[in-house]
Amino acid sequence: MRGYTEGKDGYLKRLRRIEGQIRGLQRMVDNDEYCIDILTQISAATKALQAVSLGLLDEHLKHCVSQAIADGGDGADAKIREASDAIARLVRS
Repeated sequence: MRGYTEGKDGYLKRLRRIEGQIRGLQRMVDNDEYCIDILTQISAATKALQAVSLGLLDEHLKHCVSQAIADGGDGADAKIREASDAIARLVRS
């Protein structure tokens, strides 16, 4: 079981909404809509993806990392490194 399993339906709902936003962006470009309007929608989609990312990261820390720490050993160090790397990727994006 993954840490996000309990909230899986919520994550899927959000991702489907984001998918719709992306399709809307494609239509906007195809229809030659105003640049600023497209950029505004890109910003909204980006924020939505960031919210999903932060939720998944939070679940990962609460479930996977905390369990690995409780278990101890090399697995704990690996999970902490993995979480740190994921945070670094999110910060860079």
